[in-house]
Amino acid sequence: MNRGVGFGLGLFLMLMPCLSAQEGNVQAVAKLSSGAAVADTTSQPNTPQLQQRDNRYHLAAGDSFDVSFELSPEFNQTVAIQPDGFVTLKAVGDVKVLGQTLPELTQTLRTAYSKMLNDPLIVVVLKDFEKPYFIADGQVTHPGRYDMRGTVTLTEAVAIAGGFTENAKHSQVILFRRVNDQWLSAKIFNVKEMQRRGDLHEDPTLKPGDMLIVPKNLLSKIKPFIPNAGMGAYKQIP
Repeated sequence: MNRGVGFGLGLFLMLMPCLSAQEGNVQAVAKLSSGAAVADTTSQPNTPQLQQRDNRYHLAAGDSFDVSFELSPEFNQTVAIQPDGFVTLKAVGDVKVLGQTLPELTQTLRTAYSKMLNDPLIVVVLKDFEKPYFIADGQVTHPGRYDMRGTVTLTEAVAIAGGFTENAKHSQVILFRRVNDQWLSAKIFNVKEMQRRGDLHEDPTLKPGDMLIVPKNLLSKIKPFIPNAGMGAYKQIP
């Protein structure tokens, strides 16, 4: 099983008592730590407020980029970020760049090379990096991780994952979104009602790294206990 998908199922089971307390737009926050705590944002004043995350890409291990020096081409190079977050630069050595944005990386390189070059002019171009993605799990036809190509809404993400299964609870589709390195937000969307009304104004736009989980409906839970047609039927006596 995809590690991200497996984590999603575990997190869903952990949050289910909190999320199932209400139908509709219920929002909770889960802390990503040992002995993870779950809190309702309406009752926990100390819970971090959900804020817009920085949309700039942050460098990750395995990313690679080209470094070009306009006045000193002998230092031009292509480097890859090692698992420990460092890159090895010509004539400089190891420099940690993990988690930096492109402007921050450019400034880090300028600072590193300013010891041997006067006001170096550096251009950095990402060559290979982690593509934006979302994860669909639970009662969708094809659970998994999917690349995001352009704007993707929640209902579009369900369609990309093959649509709902017959056991899906359309009224409680849960969307997890990372707030920061330690916290995730969770919100429930009634996709069934949106589709019934034919009104997708409340259909949220996904952000890279979002995870949607579709739980099972009640019928699927009791279905194993319902006799099938092969076990006999009742007929009224005339």
